[in-house]
Amino acid sequence: MRMVTKHGVSLSILLVGIALGFFLAGQWVPNVSAVPRQDYETLETFTNILSIVKKNYVEDVETKDLVNGAINGMLTSLDPHSAYLTPDLYKELQMDTQGRFGGLGIEITVKNGVLTVVSPIEDTPAFKAGVKPGDMIFKIEDDFTKDMTLIDAVKKMRGPKGTKINLSIKREGIPELIDLTLTRDTIRVQSVRNRTLEPGYGYIRLAQFQERSDRDLQKAIEKFATEKDGLKGLVLDLRNNPGGLLTQAVRITDLFLDSGLIVYTDGRIEAQKQKFFAQKNASTMDFPIVVLVNGGSASASEIVAGALQDHKRAIVLGTKTFGKGSVQTILPLDDSSALRLTTARYFTPKGRSIQATGIVPDIIVESTPQQEGKVDDKKRPSLREENLPGHLQNKQQTPGQKQEQIDKEPEKQIPSSAPTGDETIDNDAQLKRALDLLKSWDVFKQIVQKKAA
Repeated sequence: MRMVTKHGVSLSILLVGIALGFFLAGQWVPNVSAVPRQDYETLETFTNILSIVKKNYVEDVETKDLVNGAINGMLTSLDPHSAYLTPDLYKELQMDTQGRFGGLGIEITVKNGVLTVVSPIEDTPAFKAGVKPGDMIFKIEDDFTKDMTLIDAVKKMRGPKGTKINLSIKREGIPELIDLTLTRDTIRVQSVRNRTLEPGYGYIRLAQFQERSDRDLQKAIEKFATEKDGLKGLVLDLRNNPGGLLTQAVRITDLFLDSGLIVYTDGRIEAQKQKFFAQKNASTMDFPIVVLVNGGSASASEIVAGALQDHKRAIVLGTKTFGKGSVQTILPLDDSSALRLTTARYFTPKGRSIQATGIVPDIIVESTPQQEGKVDDKKRPSLREENLPGHLQNKQQTPGQKQEQIDKEPEKQIPSSAPTGDETIDNDAQLKRALDLLKSWDVFKQIVQKKAA
């Protein structure tokens, strides 16, 4: 059995494929060691139950279906991110990192036994149909989703491009179910988008961490640098970015750092203990950076935000991130299926575990309800790692620490400027504050220095 270590989002199952994520390490797992006697006795109990069910159940059942059900149950009992990947799901997972896959474009998780939307992916059928974070999927076609597994939900919602599917959604504040008919499509996620906010100030939206994200992001920065006013400041938008390849998180962070630790992982065995360092870059990128995050920023996004925050290379602005600080390892099996197993935790350069706590921004700014495809963070249901049943605990957390982080006061020392006339900026409170901050960077640095003194 070959072990492929990957790391990344895996905050849920994507209906565009399996949850994104992970990084390839190409290590080999030794043969299974001798099984202790008590384990043999437990396995004997399992085979006895399997035999009884096969013989006495009211309908004929396939052994393969029973075993798959047992495997899914076993992995589900561990944590929200460990799962059994059928050959089809494993193939989809491999395709996800290339940014092209089939489905609806919804990222979901299970909360209190109900399928719940983490985030729709931009420009997908789900996004265009108005699906929002926090929406609860009550029915898929005629099937109620109560206690439905993520794997089963993915199977039901997948299908050929052009075919239709009916979803019934419950949204907080609306008493009636919302019935939607979506048309399946091939999802192509553009990882990096960029625009100039004002002369000298660039904006880069990183939707997820794919194989070419670092190169596309670097090209965008180089494009800004060649413009008339150069690049005086950059907004890096990681909001609702569920993560992706760890290698890409490291490379993108490395673009902005010349040295130092970026992230490290720690698990039970030596192969799961890894450190990633920044290297000196040929080009100088010393412009100020504001990183935008929110509750949908997870895993690889949190690695980038946490590293830049720890190195004081950027100001992190927005709301607390998702808090997925665990590493999943993909273990391919002989029948082309695989296990996705949580094997380690990752830590920021200063040794912070963000598992179930998230990254707390330097400046807390809530979102506005007017932002397209989003809901007000104050009104949307909490949907972070700490809310998922069975999540790994943060061993660094002491009683009361979590609430102290959540209650951090918003920054009020830099007043919002007059409207820019650009509706995209003016209707986005977090982006507007980020631009104001970059334009008053020298003043802000003086305020920070006085605080430190």
